[in-house]
Amino acid sequence: MAKHPEDVGFSSARLEKTRQAYKDDVENKSIPGAVLLIVRNGKVVTYDAIGYQERAAKTPMKKDSIFRVASMSKPITTVAAMILVEENQLDLGAPVAQYLPEFRDVKVGADKVAPKRPMTVQDLMRHTSGLTYGLFGNSPVDQQYRKADIFNSKSLAEMVKTVATMPLLHQPGEAWEYSVSTDVLGRVVEVASGKDLDAFIEERVTGPLKMNDTGFWVKPAAISRLALADQKSSLPFADPSQKPALFSGGGGMFSTAGDYARFSQMLLNGGELEGVRILGPKTIALMTSDQLPANTERHTPVAMALGPFGPTPEMGTSFGLGFAIRVDAGRNPEPGSVGDFSWGGITGTLFWVDPKEKLVAVLMVQSPQGVNGVIWRQTRTMVYQALVN
Repeated sequence: MAKHPEDVGFSSARLEKTRQAYKDDVENKSIPGAVLLIVRNGKVVTYDAIGYQERAAKTPMKKDSIFRVASMSKPITTVAAMILVEENQLDLGAPVAQYLPEFRDVKVGADKVAPKRPMTVQDLMRHTSGLTYGLFGNSPVDQQYRKADIFNSKSLAEMVKTVATMPLLHQPGEAWEYSVSTDVLGRVVEVASGKDLDAFIEERVTGPLKMNDTGFWVKPAAISRLALADQKSSLPFADPSQKPALFSGGGGMFSTAGDYARFSQMLLNGGELEGVRILGPKTIALMTSDQLPANTERHTPVAMALGPFGPTPEMGTSFGLGFAIRVDAGRNPEPGSVGDFSWGGITGTLFWVDPKEKLVAVLMVQSPQGVNGVIWRQTRTMVYQALVN
């Protein structure tokens, strides 16, 4: 903990404006509550619990409240896969079918044409696999996903086998399409490691980093710390109190602000935290570089809906392996630095790492889906306005 925010370049008075923004959000019922954790130069600048963990029960928010982080699971799963890449158990450039033979005969589109090239492991990490989600679009392929009800599969292996029976939405490599790619990547991790995804992540990522409240379900002793949205989600989320049948590496994890800040600081440090090395510095550099070829179509519906957070040239952003990457200082309405990397969850959670400023910021919230963009823009603005040196 920094003795004073000013010691690490933040203004105490301006941080009070940041806190007030979330207090206003709680009061106007945009969100039930929030936990905001800012770290600079490896020191905690501020660690605020605001509002309610559960508004209906008037349970106050706590710093160690546990949140469904949804797509903030993706960077954790991607790091798990990159550990296997470093150990020569997984080839980043190999066809996915090398690990998952069910994808060997996959076709593209409702017309079921042959792919021009195979989907690779790298494609899964950067969302250029050609897969879709079935949650956001309404193409014939998306409709097939919805009909198959893939998120109610009995296991990750079963889900991925079902996905492989359906056509791709795009030719591999030709479009950035937010998708079940990271869920498929989680299955690749299982096959390459010989372990269930939850066990591998705990053994190689969350355990070594002392992320004790991060996993695919909430243990009985911790369930009283689970943060709840004001309204029940319509998304196909599993019961948080039970070990799920399907380990969704793309959206199934829970965490705390403190845990996710440890993960983020490891990334900022080039793969190491407190003497524990998870990945090598050059691997982190690869993951946080622009991985989208210039001719990749980026104006898919989800990318456009994400606005400043989508990987579109108009916003000066792109995508690496597991994160959105800022590639230009201009065009984006959000403050930040070239080279910062980030992602969020549909539940409202957000994190980013700004290597230039040696900054980590984690927002934990359970908000209605429609206000995510507003809350995320507010968070970037209110954190950076408090940074004065």
